[in-house]
Amino acid sequence: MHNPLLVIKSLGQSIWLDYIERGMLASGELAHLIKRDGLVGITSNPAIFEKAITGHEDYEADIAALARHARNAAEIYEPIVLDDISHAADLLLPVHEQTSGRDGFASIEVSPHLAYDTDKTVKEAVRLWEKLHRPNIMIKVPGTIQGLPAVRQLIAKGINVNVTLLFGLVRYREVLQAWLSGLEDRAKAGLRLGSVASVASFFLSRIDALVDKRLDALVHSGDSSAASLRGTAAIAHARLAYRMYKETQGSERWRRLATRGAQPQRLLWASTGTKDPAYSDVKYVEPLIGPDTVNTLPPETLNAYRKHGDPALRLEQDLAQATEVTAGLAMLGIDLETVAQQLEEEGVKKFVVPFDKLFASLEQRRRKLVPVSKDVSL
Repeated sequence: MHNPLLVIKSLGQSIWLDYIERGMLASGELAHLIKRDGLVGITSNPAIFEKAITGHEDYEADIAALARHARNAAEIYEPIVLDDISHAADLLLPVHEQTSGRDGFASIEVSPHLAYDTDKTVKEAVRLWEKLHRPNIMIKVPGTIQGLPAVRQLIAKGINVNVTLLFGLVRYREVLQAWLSGLEDRAKAGLRLGSVASVASFFLSRIDALVDKRLDALVHSGDSSAASLRGTAAIAHARLAYRMYKETQGSERWRRLATRGAQPQRLLWASTGTKDPAYSDVKYVEPLIGPDTVNTLPPETLNAYRKHGDPALRLEQDLAQATEVTAGLAMLGIDLETVAQQLEEEGVKKFVVPFDKLFASLEQRRRKLVPVSKDVSL
């Protein structure tokens, strides 16, 4: 049977799953997706784990066992999360080996509370890397201003990094510079470059959701021309980001590192589930297939593409139109870099809220199960 997801793989794009929960690991579902769909990676974030842990009974026994001895919610949360990530990484290890370290990664995010603290982000990333102790782990670091030097330091240390929460071209260029600088630091230290992998995660549907809201307001106020730009911002931005990636790949700076075995930092399309029901359920897959890229799909989008995807190399099409879209939005008073800054700030909050909600739930469970100590002092 024809599987469009396998065709995407043959076109040079890697498909990762943007979801994880214990049942799919234990039941063999993830292993089946790897075999049937050519899935070559998995990503997680605080929102995904909050949904998984609070929404599935698979975690109940572990939560109860850990809660009886834990001193705080973190001592329940971390063993559960690390166990899931370790299990996923082990299932993907053959892919990692078959692709010579290009794919087969399981991504875990540092605490969202550290998004604006460089030193603590580095410390937390190193701790998670050492605890998981697997070559196919990727540590997710938010691409905030404070995250940039953390990315550089972690790459220099040989830690695989998924730079997340990217919404704009200016920040993406800064991420490329941080990654290149990290590789150069590593090269100066005489360390091996080929074992370090990185992706830059460009979030898409959230861009359209915010820009469309502003366009709709303009239409409502009488500017009917704004309607033609609905749903165009994210794809245009992604295509311009890929052009930036290609320019970097053609630079002398990159060639020097490549000759020493360095891997490229691929663009990863994230936030690819369609939020507006007026749009296609594969809107953020179909136009963005291109070599040396990754698309991480939530289960619903993965299933939709398997059913009716029409894969072809389209990422480098309509570059002139992509430039026109950004210019057209600017003429309407919508600056995509301002949009990107707002989305970055909102993105951090959208991870903090479920993270704190999950910790509160686990702390409540801990307090219910922990034995009440009695004061026996005289």
